[in-house]
Amino acid sequence: MTVTARGPVAQGSTASHAPHLLEVTGLTMHFPITQGLVFQRQVGAVRAVDGVDFFVDKGETVGLVGESGCGKSTTGRAILQLYKPTKGAVLFDGTDLTKLGGEAMRKQRRRMQMIFQDPYASLNPRMTVGNIIGEPLEVHELAKGQAKLNRVQELLRVVGLNPYFTNRYPHEFSGGQRQRIGIARSLAVEPDFIVCDEPISALDVSIQAQVINLLEELQSKFNLTYLFIAHDLSVVRHISDRVAVMYLGKIVELADRDELYKRPLHPYSQALLSAVPIPDPAVETKRQRIILTGDVPSPVNPPSGCHFHTRCWKAQAVCSEVDPEFKVHAPRHWAACHFPG
Repeated sequence: MTVTARGPVAQGSTASHAPHLLEVTGLTMHFPITQGLVFQRQVGAVRAVDGVDFFVDKGETVGLVGESGCGKSTTGRAILQLYKPTKGAVLFDGTDLTKLGGEAMRKQRRRMQMIFQDPYASLNPRMTVGNIIGEPLEVHELAKGQAKLNRVQELLRVVGLNPYFTNRYPHEFSGGQRQRIGIARSLAVEPDFIVCDEPISALDVSIQAQVINLLEELQSKFNLTYLFIAHDLSVVRHISDRVAVMYLGKIVELADRDELYKRPLHPYSQALLSAVPIPDPAVETKRQRIILTGDVPSPVNPPSGCHFHTRCWKAQAVCSEVDPEFKVHAPRHWAACHFPG
């Protein structure tokens, strides 16, 4: 897979005093487990997101990686308030989204959009491409009639599709083309921030690089900010400025892209990176793979202390008793581990 090269790593406000575009503090999303047919009572909760802290600066891309079921997509949806968080704060350009509702939240949604994982399920099969892309323009009263049609055609051109496809339906397009339609829809209202929820995982490998390159071109052209959710670490390395590693509802490590890939501090990050193929037989044969034993614990009943201690080869008694603090271990490099490095 060939992708275009990234520019310099974006500098966070640790190096400058510019405020963050997005700041997430203590974000928690628990889904209740109820029992009873008539009088339902809560008997437990799925702790999908369990106290997440990170920030995204304007114009940068933060990659969010981890195993399936670790809470990545739920984090993205909770940030956009598609799920109402159980607790925590989501500051977007200084405004706490968790305290907004109704018309105030609707106005904020114009500045935040999402590209969904499945291009086959995220487009209404009963609507034409013109109506799908044009719907946000009507909802936010940005354009109607001929002006809306012109804007839709412009967006189709921007994402590399024929502008005269407006009367076609989603089933007439390939998976890669459908994802481009989803990208065009997210751009319709000229957002500042886009959550990319595994936008290439459902696509052929030959198409993935095209979509990644398109996202990078659009970011440069429109000064977009991305939260890029994925499980493919090689793709994340190409598109991200900083990378956050998530395990069982918690972010366990966050660092600049090159720093994380060269010097991962958390054992889980080390295990993930050891599984990434290197296109150099000499290096690949000498490299030692880290094979994790056991399964990921259930988010209904996560382990005490560090959530990763049940699979960690470095684990000691303190790991099962004390939840490690998510703190700085090197410049712009955070990790939640009692024995980092």
